[in-house]
Amino acid sequence: MNRLFRIGLRILLPIAILGVGILGFLLLRGIKPELETAIEEPPAYLVAVQVAQREQVRFELSSQGTVKPKTSTSLVSEVAGRVSEISPKFVSGGFFEPDETLVRIDPRNYETTLKRAELALARARVRVDTERALAGYAAEDWEKFVASNSSNTGPSELTLRKPQLAEVLAEFSAAEAELKQAQDDLARTTVHAPYQGLVMETSVDVGQYVGVGTTLARTVSVDYAEVRLPISLNDLEYLTLPERSSSSPVPVQLRATLGGVVSFWDGMIVRTEGVIDTQSRVIHAVAEIKDPYDIDSTGRELLRFGTYVNAVIQGNDAGNLFMIPRHAVYQGSRVWVVNADDTIAPKSVTVVRFDDDYAYIKNGLEDGDVYCVTPLDRPLPGMKVKINGE
Repeated sequence: MNRLFRIGLRILLPIAILGVGILGFLLLRGIKPELETAIEEPPAYLVAVQVAQREQVRFELSSQGTVKPKTSTSLVSEVAGRVSEISPKFVSGGFFEPDETLVRIDPRNYETTLKRAELALARARVRVDTERALAGYAAEDWEKFVASNSSNTGPSELTLRKPQLAEVLAEFSAAEAELKQAQDDLARTTVHAPYQGLVMETSVDVGQYVGVGTTLARTVSVDYAEVRLPISLNDLEYLTLPERSSSSPVPVQLRATLGGVVSFWDGMIVRTEGVIDTQSRVIHAVAEIKDPYDIDSTGRELLRFGTYVNAVIQGNDAGNLFMIPRHAVYQGSRVWVVNADDTIAPKSVTVVRFDDDYAYIKNGLEDGDVYCVTPLDRPLPGMKVKINGE
């Protein structure tokens, strides 16, 4: 009996323990609180935005170039002789007035030649007067001869001394020409430029002998400066350049940094060079700037020759366009607009032109659209954003 009890206890006890465990598990499961699963939304992307607004746009084109003189001259000697005098302004960087004497060549030989020419002209004039008197006497003598001899034969030209008179008249004309040449040669001993200008470099000094054609200096005019501005063929669509002298000039503003200070000058594009560069595929427009050295004392910064300048050229009127930052346009034709629920959506736009800073949009946006100007990394439609500053 005891044995049977122990055997039954060994069998039933594990079953009872297992049943108690199962019952406890069920009781604990029944009283355990339900855990709610929370879905965490991804953080909103912080962006800066702007509001689209149409505005009247006039295109501006950028270019650059080096300031050069409009008129540059090599002064050469037209006579031979020793340099007897130079002006204090005949130095590199010297400014001079129109027709101001810069170099004087010893004039003594040419003064002597002028006096000889004056003498030759006076002698030729005497011969002309004498021959005219003789021709008059010859005509009178012929009339008397005809009256006394009743002759109907006309006088010869030699009888009336016409060939002799023609000869002395030709000699007189030659003497006048030689006098004029002597006067011109004497005037050429004084060297000057016909404009207000600047001496760039000199080649002679006092006491030096120069021959005909010797270069004395290089001078430039300071009334106008010029800048050659390369214009790409694509930009010609937005710009009307003056192709003929009758065409209206185009305003241009030049900018340069001089001594850490940014200075500006206004000019006009007055012509193009008329040909396209075969290598760079650009056409050069020529801008003209009046009084670059401020001779009229207006107080503006000097625009020295050789200065490298950036140019902003006023282009054509483009009408009402949206002008937005260039980096706000994705893949050349897409703008991300922020909806009222702070999600973004793409809009396809028609871009008329890109420049360095802006895109000019004709269609695709509406007035009042809020668009992202912050570059987005792999944006998706419906992505949440947070507007910077809200």
